[in-house]
Amino acid sequence: MGGRTTCLLPALFLLVIPGSLSLSGPSTVTGAVGDSLSVECHYEEEYRAFHKYWCRQPRFPLWQRTVQTSGPEVEVKSGRVSITDPPEDLAFTVTLESLTADDAGKYRCGVATSLKEEGLLSFLPDPFFQVQVIVSPGDRQLAGKSRGQDTVLHPPQFFTPASIAASSSNSSAWTSGSPSQQQGPLLGSTHFLLLVFLKVPLLLGMLGAVLWVNRPQRAVCGETEPV
Repeated sequence: MGGRTTCLLPALFLLVIPGSLSLSGPSTVTGAVGDSLSVECHYEEEYRAFHKYWCRQPRFPLWQRTVQTSGPEVEVKSGRVSITDPPEDLAFTVTLESLTADDAGKYRCGVATSLKEEGLLSFLPDPFFQVQVIVSPGDRQLAGKSRGQDTVLHPPQFFTPASIAASSSNSSAWTSGSPSQQQGPLLGSTHFLLLVFLKVPLLLGMLGAVLWVNRPQRAVCGETEPV
């Protein structure tokens, strides 16, 4: 008796989670920002006539789908998400366009049973399997991160012979003008010292010579003026 119970447990588990065998597909898909990615979900022959859907987890209520097929070989689109179900392939394809970083997360590929389509609840959930969507940075974002978040792009500078000559003349004028401006106070102080120590004594000497030549003549003792 105990052996039969042990054998029945895996079977009951598969009944509770019917999607374990009814649906199959990739567990992880990866796309870059700005690109598109597609997920191919395979199902069994018994689900050929049922509607297929794609939703994001968690999603409450569970039967509220992001996008769902409306018939065989008819593409249904909702925003950037589209779904197609060619019945001969026994697989439906979900396409996400213009990926963004917010699109990363867990999704469900599922088959809508008749009870769920009528809006009724049932004990068993829809057959589904989980897909992890990974969104990697695009080429532009990688280039921006390598340069830094606050990158400033400057326009290219083109140099011509005239601009180079003008730059050289301005540089030479600055270098030649600066020493003269710095030597100005020094030359002024030197001229003042020369004026004090050389020119003033020279002027005093010349003044003394003039006074000496113009001094009054005195008569010599013992000499008489001619009659």
